Amino acid sequence: MANPQLSQTAYDRLKAEYDDLTTRGRIEVANKIEVAREEGDLKENAGYHAAKDEQGHMEGRIRQLEHLVENAEIIAASQVYTIVYEGDGEDMAERYLIGNMEEDIEGADVISATSPLGAALDGAEAGATISYEAPNGSLTVTVLKVDTV
Repeated sequence: MANPQLSQTAYDRLKAEYDDLTTRGRIEVANKIEVAREEGDLKENAGYHAAKDEQGHMEGRIRQLEHLVENAEIIAASQVYTIVYEGDGEDMAERYLIGNMEEDIEGADVISATSPLGAALDGAEAGATISYEAPNGSLTVTVLKVDTV
């Protein structure tokens, strides 16, 4: 599996989330579990079961973040493509960043480079008209603008 590519901004945000969950988050959930245990019978203790579920979800996220932070390849810049589908007006334009799903660019949806649209757009220039095969048939888009972020 290839190393995840992240912008420095996304890496910093994920690292901060990881640090928070492995410190404050674990302590907070442990306290919730302890308080719920003090309520008595664990078999019918909804607070205990909810806290254990929260702990499980949090530990899953910690493992995911740990993998991303330890293996990330920091990239200098990403491309945001503004496109319009054939038959639509420019007021229907959509913005897409091709990259890791952990990226967060305001006003742009993130798509994978291996998705049909992502593969078709990768490397395209403004003004290009591109056709690609989607699960529901062939689609054509025009690239209105390419921004580097």
